[in-house]
Amino acid sequence: MPLVGTRPTADFASGPLIRPGEEAPWTLSRVQILQVMYELEQGAMTSLLPPALHPTIPPTLVVTAWRVPESPAGPFVLAEAKVGCRSGARPRALSVRAFCDSEQARAALADRWGYPLEAAEIGFARRYDRCWVTVEAGGRVVLDAHLVDPEAISGNDIQYLATLNTARVEREGSVVPRLIQVDPEYQFHSADRGAPELLAFDGEAFGLPGAEPYWPVSASYAVADVAMPELRYLVDPAKPPLMAVERLPRTGS
Repeated sequence: MPLVGTRPTADFASGPLIRPGEEAPWTLSRVQILQVMYELEQGAMTSLLPPALHPTIPPTLVVTAWRVPESPAGPFVLAEAKVGCRSGARPRALSVRAFCDSEQARAALADRWGYPLEAAEIGFARRYDRCWVTVEAGGRVVLDAHLVDPEAISGNDIQYLATLNTARVEREGSVVPRLIQVDPEYQFHSADRGAPELLAFDGEAFGLPGAEPYWPVSASYAVADVAMPELRYLVDPAKPPLMAVERLPRTGS
């Protein structure tokens, strides 16, 4: 039998409330994107995910940071630590809690795409020999992730997983938890790959208790134009994988 998540649905009941169909697509120019992937210890393979999702084998942690120079909500830096998973047969990455350094951007991203964001001081920098992101929340560093010794590659060599954001929606007069699929489109200006290095990671801070990264997999840095999408799918975290996906009607349909 395929493995499925065992995490209680109650853990997904505190995300932002969104109203699908009201999001206005954004185009973000020249976003700097750092992604670092590690394998996780297998002990938390299913306990990090709800019953609607399958774990990847081996389980993975995907750290993603965006430095956005301008947006309809102003400039911001966003940092996520997500668990690799599958929704049915589709590869995805689950985000339970993330961080953003702009109050205006936090509100806009939560309202439109269900990003479960909290305030933090985020550092994002690129030098000739490395790129890194640091997140300080609650007076402590909860993330310090690096790409070391970058080498230029084609943007076509980079693929980003669609994110499942922890949020809530209204259904039949009740507010219920849902995972919001967000799958932006990217047009790359430049890209690098390098060695991943994770100097600090606090799973509890990202809503991922028991997540213990132990083996580096990959790291990439890119500059890209990012088109934030119209929402297409929701996932009910409590249902079995083949019954959990809800397709949303297209705007105007």
